[in-house]
Amino acid sequence: HLGETDVYPPYSAPARSLAQGRPVLSGPGDPDFDRWMRVRNEQAPHNRPYRERVRSALAVPLMARGTTLGVAVAVRVAPQEPYVDDDIVLAQELASRAAVCIDNARRFARERATALALQHSLLPRGLPGPAAVEVAHRYLPSASAAGIGGDWFDVIPLSGSRVALVVGDVVGHGIPSTATMGRLCTAVRTLADVDLPPDELLTHLDDLVTHLVAGDTGNEVAELGATCLYAVYDPVTRRLTAAGAGHPAPAVVLPDGTTRMFPMTAGPPLGVGGLPFEATELELPEGSVVALYTDGLIEDRDRDVDHATGELRHALTAPAASLEALCDSVLKAVLPEEPSDDVALLLARTRALGADQIRTWDILPDPAHVAAVRRSATEALTAWGLDEAAFVMELVVSELVTNAIRYGDPPIQLRLIRDGALICEVSDGSSTSPHLRRAHAYDEGGRGLLLVAQLTERWGSRQTTTGKTIWAEQSLPTG
Repeated sequence: HLGETDVYPPYSAPARSLAQGRPVLSGPGDPDFDRWMRVRNEQAPHNRPYRERVRSALAVPLMARGTTLGVAVAVRVAPQEPYVDDDIVLAQELASRAAVCIDNARRFARERATALALQHSLLPRGLPGPAAVEVAHRYLPSASAAGIGGDWFDVIPLSGSRVALVVGDVVGHGIPSTATMGRLCTAVRTLADVDLPPDELLTHLDDLVTHLVAGDTGNEVAELGATCLYAVYDPVTRRLTAAGAGHPAPAVVLPDGTTRMFPMTAGPPLGVGGLPFEATELELPEGSVVALYTDGLIEDRDRDVDHATGELRHALTAPAASLEALCDSVLKAVLPEEPSDDVALLLARTRALGADQIRTWDILPDPAHVAAVRRSATEALTAWGLDEAAFVMELVVSELVTNAIRYGDPPIQLRLIRDGALICEVSDGSSTSPHLRRAHAYDEGGRGLLLVAQLTERWGSRQTTTGKTIWAEQSLPTG
């Protein structure tokens, strides 16, 4: 029976066949055969009548590509005639074909396990829980013979309490597709750290895929292409900005239960080149659910895409105790029993920062106003109960505002955000970004940003449509 363990002594036909690497034909009158049957009769007396009727046994090794995978054993019982030498040729042919099939299945299983392990190691683990959104996700590998695909998803915290939501798909299957997915996923995280707008980020990612295609003609991207959707949600303005590269548009469920597809312009897949990517911005009420997914959720050779999209929108409105439960119900309602492609699903419920968590000041381009701005910021921190953080943040505000007045252009704005961290943002109309440098002993300046970097958890800058924003984050005092 399948799963049971059987033991063959060295003198038995199967053991001799494995040891010698050739077929072994034996029957009554052969001392080894008689001894083997006698031992098996003693081990399992209830099968003794069957073994007493065995006329002959034929054991053939299963060999494929120079490796012995096992042994096939055939027996004939009375009143059938014993095996003859001609039967050995047929048995060898059958065993050879069976061994190749078994080895192919073994190799496929090993490659699938390797690709799946690689993909799981590349996919994000323990996604962060930024205050901007509540997230839940699912990844289902394909069970088809084509192997594991290159689907991925990510949630990336950005400056100013914003968050990036990403889904992508390297079309194709197997380890090359998974490896390419890992390269693209890492590239997206690197570009997101630069805080590029969605359309610009996809442009840089498109250039990367073009270089991959030019440098490796055997790459999965070169043969079939890749898609990606990159979206940024800002909990201060409650705006979602998204751009896509040949990827399905996300679905949005509003708090009143109505659903709609995000009205974005479909860009070309990555690596095509020649066409620009366009970003679309939409203001969402707090509590909206955004569903990002790969095409395996709605596309299949036997399914209508529009019908599947309608099923997805309907499934997203079903009552659920949590986002995790909603993920499960969506997959159960939309997916067929045996999906032919990998599926990645990322759900994000939007949150918004209240007015009591944000303070904003418009700054006059006059150094004489810096002291007043510093006092106003200190008063805001006191009102938030963050007196312990006031000293460091006062220095940060003073330095960033002074730099904006000296080297930036109007309009200048200061914004403090109290979220998972205390965030200071200073915006101005100049697109020139500052650079951290080491001041020499007799330099009168050049130490401000170094001081900011030393006193805060992290800092950086991002380009805006009207200029730039310099930001710094400080962890909140415990308790």
